[in-house]
Amino acid sequence: MRVTRAQAEENRERVIETAGQLFREKGFDGVGLNDLMKAAGLTRGGFYGQFESKLDLAVQALNRAQRYNLERWRPLAEQPRQEALRNLVGDYLSRYHQQHPEDGCALAALAVDAARQPEALKAAFTDNLRTFLDFVAGLCAGDYEEQRQQQAMAVLSTLVGALVLSRATDDADLARGLRRAASQAALEVGAKN
Repeated sequence: MRVTRAQAEENRERVIETAGQLFREKGFDGVGLNDLMKAAGLTRGGFYGQFESKLDLAVQALNRAQRYNLERWRPLAEQPRQEALRNLVGDYLSRYHQQHPEDGCALAALAVDAARQPEALKAAFTDNLRTFLDFVAGLCAGDYEEQRQQQAMAVLSTLVGALVLSRATDDADLARGLRRAASQAALEVGAKN
C-alpha cells in the first residue's frame, strides 16, 4: 500500500520529533535507527526515503528541539527584563528540567555529544547556541549590546554547566545545590548594568 504525500510528511515529522526526544535522552550515539524508527511507530525501510542519513536527521532534530524551547521561552521577552531572566533561570534550573532531558534544552542535553560529532552537527549546534545567546542577551540588564552578549555568555554557560553537572550526579542534595548556586550566579551576572 502506497503512503500518501500527506502521510509521508506526517511520518517524517513524527520521526524528527521522536529523534529529538531520544537524542536528548540517550545522546546521538545512544540511539540506533531501528530503535528510533520503532519508537516512531515506523519501519526502518522508510527512513532513507525521508532522510539522507542519521546525521541529516540529527541536525533536523537538534534544530527542531531548540526551536521548540525558544518558542516556549519567547513570551518571557514581553516581561520586564529582571522578571523574564528570573523566570528563565527558574525554569531552566528546575528539578523537572534536570530529570527530563528528553523534554528540555538540546544544548544541555547534547553539548558533550555534539563536540564529538561531524562538522555539520557542530555547525547546527553552534547556530542554535548563538540563537539562544541572543535571546538571553535580550533579557540581560547591560547598557550596551556587547555587554549584554557577554552577560548572556556567562549566564548561559552557568545554566548549561549546572544542569549538566546536576544530571550527572547521584546525590540529590548536591544536584539541588548546584542548581541553586548557578541560579544565584546567573541572576547576579544578568542583572549588572
